[in-house]
Amino acid sequence: MNLRQLEYFVAIAEHGSLTAAAEELLVSQPSLSQQIRSLERELGGALLERLPRGVRLTAGGQELLPEARSALMHAERARRSVRRALELEAGQLEVAVTTSAALGILPAVLRDWQGRHPEIEVSLLEFPHRRALDQAVRDGAGDIAVGSLPDRWPGEVQRLGWEEFVVVLPDGDLLLDGAAVELAELADRRWVHFARGHGLAEVVDMCCAAAGFSPRVAVRTSQVSAAPVFAAAGIGPALVPEHVIPSAIQHLARPASARPIRVVCAYTRGRWTPLTRAFLDTLGDYPWGPRPRGATDLA
Repeated sequence: MNLRQLEYFVAIAEHGSLTAAAEELLVSQPSLSQQIRSLERELGGALLERLPRGVRLTAGGQELLPEARSALMHAERARRSVRRALELEAGQLEVAVTTSAALGILPAVLRDWQGRHPEIEVSLLEFPHRRALDQAVRDGAGDIAVGSLPDRWPGEVQRLGWEEFVVVLPDGDLLLDGAAVELAELADRRWVHFARGHGLAEVVDMCCAAAGFSPRVAVRTSQVSAAPVFAAAGIGPALVPEHVIPSAIQHLARPASARPIRVVCAYTRGRWTPLTRAFLDTLGDYPWGPRPRGATDLA
């Protein structure tokens, strides 16, 4: 006797029909019948009386039904207790993350996580700068962090993929005719920039300095999602992570000729727990692209 046989028996008893039970359990009726016959042989007698329309329980079946339900309930309770002990089916997960990763990477990751672990509540702690993220995690924030590679990290670190920075321009801009954009060609433009102290502001300044100029600012924003939209509206060019660009304006993005990238990784204090390991596995299933050819690592 096994739990599957008891589950099949209870389903048949509740539906009064092998056909309906098979449909609910998503198994074939012959397979269902075979399991019940095997259970009847083990117990030494018939559990079901086959009727022209459906089935009904024999005296032996009536005795078995409450015991079978109890066994299934206890098995489910045991499963849930163990899962809780392993931190995979209850409680909360706190994820510390840079704002760009929160906007561009986590929506798909959290959708998959919800499908796998619907009972675990996720709380996000968002940081505009990777150094602020690192320090907060060192100080005890978050169970797992997602962002750029931390400096001299004492705990577990797992590289996930790459974050490429691309240029967004307004529709009709002549530079969109090329496969890539030389940042030096934008030296005389006024830029959509990020707020001072924002981690992406440093990236923009660094990339423009490598191209030989300091960007003139049209507008500064602290919202990562606003920068590509402002650029598409014609306020000025923007240099943003590729995965934060809305699909409606992705046709207005081009790689920067230097192909600037930075590593995206997950890290935690100490060692991975079962809960953070499960989230790390979900992060690993994100469609990370290959390292761009000729890329420049901003680290």
